[in-house]
Amino acid sequence: MIANIVSAILLFLGLCGMLISITWVLRRGNSNRLTHLFINCQLSIILWLISQLLILFSYTKEQFWISYIIGNIGISFFAPLWLMLSAEYVNAEAKVKRLLLILPFISLLSIGLIVTNPVHKLYYSDFKAGSVEYGPLFYTFQVIYYICIITGITLICLKHTRKSDNLNKQSILLIMSAAIPLGINTLTLTGVLKSRVELTPLFFGLSSILIIIALGRYGLLNINSIAIRDTINNINSGVMIFDNNNAITYKNKYTENIPFLKDINNSNEFIKIISAVSGSAVADNFSAVELTYDNEFYSLKQTYCQNKNGNNVARVITVSNVTEYHELAAAEKKLSLEHERNRIAQEMHDSAGHTFTMISSLARILRFDAEQEKPDKDKMIESISEIDGLSRSGVTQLRCTINNLRDDEFMTSVTKAVQTVITAVRGVEIELCTQGNEDERYSFCIREMYDNCRETVTNALRYSEATRIDIILKFLDDRIEMYILDNGKGCEDISEHNGLRGIRERTEAVGGTVRFSSIKGEGFNTMIKIPLQG
Repeated sequence: MIANIVSAILLFLGLCGMLISITWVLRRGNSNRLTHLFINCQLSIILWLISQLLILFSYTKEQFWISYIIGNIGISFFAPLWLMLSAEYVNAEAKVKRLLLILPFISLLSIGLIVTNPVHKLYYSDFKAGSVEYGPLFYTFQVIYYICIITGITLICLKHTRKSDNLNKQSILLIMSAAIPLGINTLTLTGVLKSRVELTPLFFGLSSILIIIALGRYGLLNINSIAIRDTINNINSGVMIFDNNNAITYKNKYTENIPFLKDINNSNEFIKIISAVSGSAVADNFSAVELTYDNEFYSLKQTYCQNKNGNNVARVITVSNVTEYHELAAAEKKLSLEHERNRIAQEMHDSAGHTFTMISSLARILRFDAEQEKPDKDKMIESISEIDGLSRSGVTQLRCTINNLRDDEFMTSVTKAVQTVITAVRGVEIELCTQGNEDERYSFCIREMYDNCRETVTNALRYSEATRIDIILKFLDDRIEMYILDNGKGCEDISEHNGLRGIRERTEAVGGTVRFSSIKGEGFNTMIKIPLQG
């Protein structure tokens, strides 16, 4: 009886250890496949431990049978779950994980054969209260369970062997948590260890202590490592890691989809391939390189990982598809060229058009003076000088337009800018009237008001046959207004081409509005209003 109590206490401690490990995972882990498999493994061991507790205090054949059924459910599911856990832990290929999904069906088959054992007696050849003899199916399934557990341990070991790396502490503890009970179970089945209580589930209590250490001290199933792995595996960039032996230790899913990086096993192959793709030799210690493959642009960057002593232990290659950026850059370049072409065209239309119109007006005045009976030579020389000055100014403006330079010496106020336009006009009476006081609040639209006034006056000189132009500037508290009125021939329909369209675009760019109006025989009117706010 004392032996039973001691065994019960030990089994209870093992049961508590398993429950603590599950609680720890639920608090520290996250809801993913690895965590679920780990918890299910622990639950299967808990069933095994519970069955052993029940066996200790069973007396009838029925009580023993129920206890054994509960234990066998745990036994049948533990080994397959352990193998599936190991495959998930080492991040095995998807096809391997899918293949392992048949294991739970083996467990269900085992349970079905156990439940029906009284009929065929192939699992237990003889079953009595306190005495059990095993049949051929028992040993068959034990071999299957052993294969599952040993295969799981092998997967964990191979994971580090392929990487030319030592087993880390959490992997060692995880292996021991399965290997120790496996060894005890082998000794029990062979008769080396004899005990009234099944020792295998008891030693799973020791396993729970090892797992708790792996969880708490070394971060097994830690949410950070899981989250980092999942994040890196699902980002839209390739990630490759090479160790100091030049062997590849990791590459994420995105890398598998990059054609020229599919079959790389070491850094030497990697450098050789990217050199071939780029068409020139790439240094082994490159920091960044860009190459083109199958009309796609890829940017590769290399960084190094160091240990606490500052020694390089690995290097990380990140690969990004930058085709979209190249396409955007090409589109932006095309847009910039188009914008520059439009700018030059608009400024040529505004500045050169105005200059040639002034030259034409002066030429007509000069011709008129020359046709007089007694030409005024001084006045003609003055006109010639003005034509020469306008020509030189036109050349300068043309150069400034091409080189995106503007002469802004007169751009100190709206009034001064408009007065500059008026001063250059010949052959037409033009008058400026200002209302209100101008201050720095209106300086934001000096260039626009100058260009608009110059274009409007040029149009009047070129098309309207006007003899008088009136310009009114109003400096109001909330806006600035400009009215340009001529007494030319006017028109019935107003069509906005380069000149009028340019006036509207400039005005609207600074938040203003423009209105054109004309009646045939009564001149052409331009009204511009620009608010100060905004």
